[in-house]
Amino acid sequence: MRRWLRPVLSRVVNRVGLSAGPREPEAGGPATFGLLFDIDGVLVRGKTPIPAARKAFQKLVDSRGHFLVPVVFVTNAGNCLRQTKADQLSHILGVPICQDQVMMSHSPLRIFKQFHNKCVLVSGQGPVLDIAKNLGFSNPITIDSLRESYPFLDTVDHTRRPKILPSSATDLPRIDAIVLFGEPIRWETNLQLIIDVLLTGGYPASHHQAASYPHIPVLACNMDLMWMAEAHSPRFGHGTFMVCLENIYKKITGKELKYEVLMGKPSEVTYQYAEYLVRTQKQWAEPIRTLYAIGDNLMTDIYGANLYNRYLTERAPLIGSQALVQAASGVPVVSVSEEEEPSLESVLSFPSATSCRSILVCTGIYNPNSEVPADTSQSVTETVFHGHRDFRLDPALVEPGHIVADVSAAVDLIFQLEGFVQRPHD
Repeated sequence: MRRWLRPVLSRVVNRVGLSAGPREPEAGGPATFGLLFDIDGVLVRGKTPIPAARKAFQKLVDSRGHFLVPVVFVTNAGNCLRQTKADQLSHILGVPICQDQVMMSHSPLRIFKQFHNKCVLVSGQGPVLDIAKNLGFSNPITIDSLRESYPFLDTVDHTRRPKILPSSATDLPRIDAIVLFGEPIRWETNLQLIIDVLLTGGYPASHHQAASYPHIPVLACNMDLMWMAEAHSPRFGHGTFMVCLENIYKKITGKELKYEVLMGKPSEVTYQYAEYLVRTQKQWAEPIRTLYAIGDNLMTDIYGANLYNRYLTERAPLIGSQALVQAASGVPVVSVSEEEEPSLESVLSFPSATSCRSILVCTGIYNPNSEVPADTSQSVTETVFHGHRDFRLDPALVEPGHIVADVSAAVDLIFQLEGFVQRPHD
């Protein structure tokens, strides 16, 4: 069983603002709802924009390019920095997106400060060192640098085997934790070296120790078994890599691989952090009470939104009462400076949102070649559970609130449900 970490993120002093600045909404009254957009399968397929995406976002901005409602992009991707993803989205959507509107799968790692000063092994692809340091880790080590230090550990590819073994052992510090950002490029190398670290208590060049259990902490981002790119069928995601790692570890040890935390959709911590990003967009006059999560994957987007909605429903009677927050958490309500990131130790209050509604689009993982069902209330649960092993199949959690053709139709539906009328652009 993984250890549930359900941090309730704080209401903090405004640090996050859209690049375009505050504005008066050009709509029928101030918005009390926010939008959480998945990216792959909703806005793009690989590097190819979905036609409905730009159309949808023209409805979400006024004539000056200011957003009419708070928007956060919640992706399970973890192979780049937030600013890089914001630049990509700005180009694709034709509207200005800032990095504070973007949440990568690894973004919640900012609040796990107890690991920031430890030596951590990071696995993934892209600028993993830059990503780790940007998140607050002061001493990250990559799989590539570990392999360079101990080349004799990587032997599956015969052409990469060292001709001569090093004369002396490299003096690397003990690895205290493992951070899985996303699917790596050389799976066999990553699987081997991660297993070595787990079975040696952080000294991968040493002998495997049967007594090294429980193993050092593992923090994993992105549990997607599959994701949608340009191919007609879904492609392997980081969740598939995790299945391999979990089963190799259990086959060798007879024990379950444990996670310190699982991040990325459908984890609650992801939606808690996303709601925090919505709340920190302070130019909105009214508190954001309803979140709409738009996605294409039943096992991540829909499951996660519905799970968070259940969490919010259970918390609803306590929202807004600082006394109850203190009584429930034992943490005094204090201010957080503009330079600080919220941490597990400085949890301040419950979310302002009281519900999170799921909307499924048909441009990605879910039925990419089928028409929208005539009766969208019918069950669309899958016969095979593609979620992570630590999440149970609950039919209610994979039942979308609404099914629409694409993201543009999703925006139209939300405006209709909220009675939100956009004025024509000047």
